Amino acid sequence: MSNFNFLFCSLIFLQMWSFLVVAAEDDSSSEVKIEVVFKPMECNQKSKRGDLMNVHYDGYLAKDGTQFYCSRSDKAGHPQWFVLGVGQVIKGLDQGMNDMCPGEKRKITVPPSLGFGKVGKDPVVPPNATLVFEVELYSVSKGPRNMESFREMDLDQDKSLSKEEVKRYLKQDYERSGTPKDDAFYDKIMEDFFKKNDLDVNGLIASKEYNVYQHDEL
Repeated sequence: MSNFNFLFCSLIFLQMWSFLVVAAEDDSSSEVKIEVVFKPMECNQKSKRGDLMNVHYDGYLAKDGTQFYCSRSDKAGHPQWFVLGVGQVIKGLDQGMNDMCPGEKRKITVPPSLGFGKVGKDPVVPPNATLVFEVELYSVSKGPRNMESFREMDLDQDKSLSKEEVKRYLKQDYERSGTPKDDAFYDKIMEDFFKKNDLDVNGLIASKEYNVYQHDEL
């Protein structure tokens, strides 16, 4: 084979290889990867969009394993409360924690496009970073996000929710499921829920605020 033919073939090979690598990267960045680490034998309720979740999760950079978040050391170590599927966490976690059972543990790999993207999260997450989360779901309950729940909670029908109305709804929901909690438990939910949704900080959640889709810190 002449030097020209050899160089020509080598060039074509390198171009094809580069194309395959880019294609593989594009494909890997399009979806969340879920590994179930532990799943309880009994599962009476699986998480779905709109449910209220109580979760501990640790976040790592896939590139070198650097830990950038730990819910056990953040906010006094309390498990995090959020509503699934409404943008209160990054898209990769919204997708990766769907269809989970209470007590289940998962390893969730999130591509940049469903994480912090090209911008990253300064200073802890660089741009275009693939993320790995170790997640443990403690509880899941019918979340205060669908309009049916809103109407059930809005006892005075003024199209806004007070802390008392939401707390009463949650207490009834947990009591119906046979897992009643103390007031401190519900007060913690109220604190997190109103912090994320009471946008005008007036102590009430209006119907428009109730349906806001925006990201929380994670």
